[in-house]
Amino acid sequence: MLDALFNPRTVAIVGATPKEGKVGNTLLRNLLSFRGDVFAVNPKYDEIMGVRCFRSLREIPHVDLVVIAVPAPAVLEVIEECAALNIENVVVISAGFRESGKEGASLESELTRICRENSINLVGPNCLGIISTHVNLNATFSKVMPSAGRIALLSQSGALILAIIDWALHQKIGFSKVVSLGNKAVLDECDFMEYLAGDDQTDVIAIYLESIERGRRFMRIASRIEKPIVILKSGKTSTGARAASSHTGALAGSREVFESAMQQCGAVSAETLEELFDYIRILPVMKDVEHIAIITNSGGPGVLAADAVETYGLSLASFRNETLQNLRKILPAEANIYNPVDILGDADASKLMKVIEIVISDKNVDAAIVILTPTAPMNMEEAAEAVLKYASFSKIITCFIGGESVERAAERVEREGIPNFIDPARAVRAISVAKAYGRKRSRLNIRQFAVERDHTRKLLQSLPEGIIGVEGFPVIESYGVRVAPYRIVRTGDEAVSAASEIGLPVALKIISPDIVHKSDVGCIKLNVSSEEDVASAFYEIISNAERYTRMISGVLVQKMISGGREVIIGMKRDMQFGPVIMFGLGGIFVEIFRDISFRIAPLSVEDAYKMMAETKSYRVLRGVRGEKGCDIDAIAEVLMRISQLCMDFPEIMEIDINPVKVFERGKGCVAVDFRMVLRR
Repeated sequence: MLDALFNPRTVAIVGATPKEGKVGNTLLRNLLSFRGDVFAVNPKYDEIMGVRCFRSLREIPHVDLVVIAVPAPAVLEVIEECAALNIENVVVISAGFRESGKEGASLESELTRICRENSINLVGPNCLGIISTHVNLNATFSKVMPSAGRIALLSQSGALILAIIDWALHQKIGFSKVVSLGNKAVLDECDFMEYLAGDDQTDVIAIYLESIERGRRFMRIASRIEKPIVILKSGKTSTGARAASSHTGALAGSREVFESAMQQCGAVSAETLEELFDYIRILPVMKDVEHIAIITNSGGPGVLAADAVETYGLSLASFRNETLQNLRKILPAEANIYNPVDILGDADASKLMKVIEIVISDKNVDAAIVILTPTAPMNMEEAAEAVLKYASFSKIITCFIGGESVERAAERVEREGIPNFIDPARAVRAISVAKAYGRKRSRLNIRQFAVERDHTRKLLQSLPEGIIGVEGFPVIESYGVRVAPYRIVRTGDEAVSAASEIGLPVALKIISPDIVHKSDVGCIKLNVSSEEDVASAFYEIISNAERYTRMISGVLVQKMISGGREVIIGMKRDMQFGPVIMFGLGGIFVEIFRDISFRIAPLSVEDAYKMMAETKSYRVLRGVRGEKGCDIDAIAEVLMRISQLCMDFPEIMEIDINPVKVFERGKGCVAVDFRMVLRR
């Protein structure tokens, strides 16, 4: 679909100009090296920089790609001309659209309508442009052209593209495609990811985004792509859209949702530009590694690397006896033959080569880091050649530490696709990402529970919009979630009768949308063990509640559940990614300890168990120091049932089940409190 966008035969620039410093001038100058035909469009000129200039697109026999650099109000006329000529690929450089205010937003809306109705692939508006290095296409106003390479770069910031290209030229890193997404009026990151998945010139996709509008589509596409995707997203800590009506709404912020989504779809999330650069360099050459060998001529950096191995969740490889014996033969007695291997400061490149050969031949080694400082005996350029001799059939990266003394050696290995790092810890951190990459989410093992959707729909229709408390218990019960026996009462006599029917002792809790933390305001009583105390507790709770609100629906009388561990299960509906399921330590401390994990629904069986395993409290749930473990399987089932409920009913915006009491293995779990937000 987008092949002609990146591999056009003819390109026309609308708004080309001979005036230096203007965008239209830079665009035309950049396109002079394009391998196809270039045309300029400007009614004021017949020729610009030796390129024939036309009054309009209608005068050009055939155009595959149109690049527009005219004022925003004139763009629509050009787009309509493209539609009339059946031109399918357009890049709008011009600013002055949605980013400029109400009038600009109206212009962009009309621009989008015309493009969609005429199947025009629009990049932008308000963008830097696009680059396709393998055909020398530089349809941007960048001052420089990046080198050809195997990395595709998508960015919502044109300025960041300029910085990355400049950095990449210095680092000898090349790109296959570069796309400035701009306002994403028609084409967005999802469209380009789909195209790049099948692009033979691209091995890794790097993305910088400020927003993801189609989060679930992003996840579907990313999970199918076999190529590494590294994404740096700004705005992950925004709290403006957080709901305050539930624990889940307060805890499932932008960062948590985004990180969970990326983890599930197999994309790598970078926190900084430095990490983005590191990851796009290492992922094309290294995946699924864990057991690391360190080879160094300096003890200090080797120790730093060993510390980082543990910090980032990797392991130092345990050498086989044969490896140790071979190392002992060529290294002096004072050298360390165990991992990290310290070949000492008097070692030369010849000795280094022999050590590399021995270490990478060990089947216990997944990857090796060669860490060198510029000692007098070590010729760094010869050391680079030693690394390259074995890099073609083993996973090796380098850490040549220094300045001018190591510069040429570092450039040599980088030129051959081996990442070089100045800091051992950065090298190990990058490898840790390579360890995790590639474990794409399996969507095959999603359980579907037999439920009565029609009954649940009627229950939801009977409830008002807004915050729903324990009166919504029947909703989760209809989806197979076990609830502690309860009754909702409105008088003291009803409370006593309910307690007698349920069986003492009981708990009493206020039912009010205005009171979230009941214990803070004296609106909950636990372990009430006599009928007299039930009546007294009822009136006390009502009296305390009336100090804060008149919105009182009644009092919950519930069987007092003793024993078990308390966990929380919740859901928040994210605007981009849909239902986000939460699991964590429950009770009153959930917001303090934040021992929580998230997944985007629908949950697979694996998702449910991994959510639990990611929390610190998981060890307690499994049982420690002779204590019996909790019913992990029952928790997983509740997580999946809530996931199914939220997928089936989009009007459910939030859910909190806190606490869920979990008992010993085989004895299940039971919901004790409940809160839900409905929007129709």
